[in-house]
Amino acid sequence: MCKNMNLGKLRIRFIKSHYIATFFLVALAGAILYLTVDNNVVREEESKEENRETTKEGNDVVAAGNEEARCDLFSGKWIYDDVSRPLYDEEKCSFMIGDYACKKYGRKEFEYQKWRWQPHHCDLPRFNGTALLEKIRGKRVVFVGDSLNRNQWVSMLCLIESSLNQSLNKSVTRYENLFVFRAIEYNATIEFYWSPLLVESNCDDPDTHSIRDRILRITSIEKHARHWNDADILIFDSFMWWLEPTMTFLWGSFGSSDAIAKKVGMRYRRYEMALTTWSDWLEVNVNRTKTKIFFMSLSPYHFFAETWDEGYNCYNETQPISKEDYWGISTDREMMEVAESILQKMEKRGVNIEYLNITKLSDYRKDAHPTIYRKFPYPITEEKRANPTSYSDCVHWCLPGVPDIWNQILYSYIIAS
Repeated sequence: MCKNMNLGKLRIRFIKSHYIATFFLVALAGAILYLTVDNNVVREEESKEENRETTKEGNDVVAAGNEEARCDLFSGKWIYDDVSRPLYDEEKCSFMIGDYACKKYGRKEFEYQKWRWQPHHCDLPRFNGTALLEKIRGKRVVFVGDSLNRNQWVSMLCLIESSLNQSLNKSVTRYENLFVFRAIEYNATIEFYWSPLLVESNCDDPDTHSIRDRILRITSIEKHARHWNDADILIFDSFMWWLEPTMTFLWGSFGSSDAIAKKVGMRYRRYEMALTTWSDWLEVNVNRTKTKIFFMSLSPYHFFAETWDEGYNCYNETQPISKEDYWGISTDREMMEVAESILQKMEKRGVNIEYLNITKLSDYRKDAHPTIYRKFPYPITEEKRANPTSYSDCVHWCLPGVPDIWNQILYSYIIAS
């Protein structure tokens, strides 16, 4: 009997041991599975982080397209960054002109150069001059518009020169309204064409155009457009020149005794008519399979402080506006809506134009205008010098500065196209 009991105890111990062993094996398998899955998740997160860092600092050509496709590059905030900014030195840019050379003309503080635009949910790709020139190899890029578009064009050339870190053709050739930089090794050109109202006007001279009584042929654009009808990439802007309370419309030729002239107010209607002439020309003449078209939204000015009752402008401003979702009191949303409406109509007619809405991001930067620190096209009287706010330039932008961000965004679109 004792022998049978001992055998029974052995069986029970064996069974218990079996269950314990089985339980241990199941637990071990579960732990291995968990660790494997968890490790894969960690690796995936690490891979994502590496990709994000690559977007920020490394493989910009690949990252630009991905980021631009899923992220609003125009919504973000300005971050002070004295490590990676400025992107180039004003004095070392061979293409700098006096209009935007604030340091050369006496500005003593340079904090305006050290702000980086940070989109909320991604990073702007780092500008790579070599990648851009490879992308536009054998192509023609033309900026068309006013001095703010020239501001952006000069910024683009400075960025390319600094990015390449090598000897570069430093010359710009002028053909009347057309200014041409040739990247000879790449058989490419990056050009600027002066046409502040897009249509033909009495302000079409790039050197002498400070005319308050503006006369334009609202339905005539061919004089200008023939100079950029074969471009591969077109970047347009037109806004500031439309702010005069009245303009004169001319039907007929300048200087013709048979021409009919009429004073016109209605700023928004004038702007719409000119953009309609421009869009009609594009629809008929542009090669839709070849030419990529961009339209820059209005560049804000800061002739007023943050509220109308503050009696100062951008002079002596050294910090961006920090108020989130700030819109300038003089930023004309109705003008923007006119342009946006024309672009939407163009899309319906099969002409796609990328609208680069740089208005809001630029509106924060009341600190980044030349003010009195620039070359002026006219002598400054002693009376004006005694009151710097009376002649401060609160329209254009110091370089390095805000237009560099416009070009980083433009770069991301070109690289991704």
